[in-house]
Amino acid sequence: MNQWNADLYKEEHAFVFEYGDSLVDWLQPQPGEEILDLGCGTGELTARIAESGAHVIGIDASASMIESAKKHFPEISFRVADATRFSLPLQFDAIFSNATLHWVREKEKAIERMYTHLKKGGRLVIEMGGKGNVESILRELEYVMQEKGYAYQPFWYFPSPAEYTTLLEKAGFTVEKVQYFERPTKLSNPERGIITWLEMFGDHFFTGVPAHIRSAILKEVQEQLAPALTREGNLYADYVRLRVAAVKK
Repeated sequence: MNQWNADLYKEEHAFVFEYGDSLVDWLQPQPGEEILDLGCGTGELTARIAESGAHVIGIDASASMIESAKKHFPEISFRVADATRFSLPLQFDAIFSNATLHWVREKEKAIERMYTHLKKGGRLVIEMGGKGNVESILRELEYVMQEKGYAYQPFWYFPSPAEYTTLLEKAGFTVEKVQYFERPTKLSNPERGIITWLEMFGDHFFTGVPAHIRSAILKEVQEQLAPALTREGNLYADYVRLRVAAVKK
């Protein structure tokens, strides 16, 4: 996916990179290290890694995200590149990826690219949506779309810990640390939070759906789900996350 609204991402979905701060703690970047931020988005976490003194390159498939990253962090190297096909003229001490790899359905190709671009002994630190991520939102969306006569096509790749760590091990990684956990994530607007979330991340579900029907679907999903996902006046998406730290042996 490369048609992102970078402004909407930063304004209403900043939790994506804000939650990634603790993943940088897993990375433990060191001065002078060469680090790749795979799926860097608008560059906030790339800049956080660079504060360590590491040399960081950020790549993302979205041209609008990279444009925003270059504008706000001109001292860092950013470039448009796809996770399954990127080729850079160096190997890295570490590869970091936050909230990106669940977009990559050709997961073996992405893993091969990451393995190839790591030095021997290099580390891989990733977080992605895990099995069950945003399950209630997707289940309700599927029901409403089918009710209105439109096919729902699953899009994301949300693996179990066993599934993804097995893929990493088959590629030659040694998995050192895994966390799989629920993380209810507060959305910015209780009245429209699910609508805005789907507008930001779920545009692919509505290919070929007329605008007025799309609006009706989004409104119904919001109305049906909001009571169950609201706590103390705040609306939460039912996030489930998978974190993995691995090493290229």
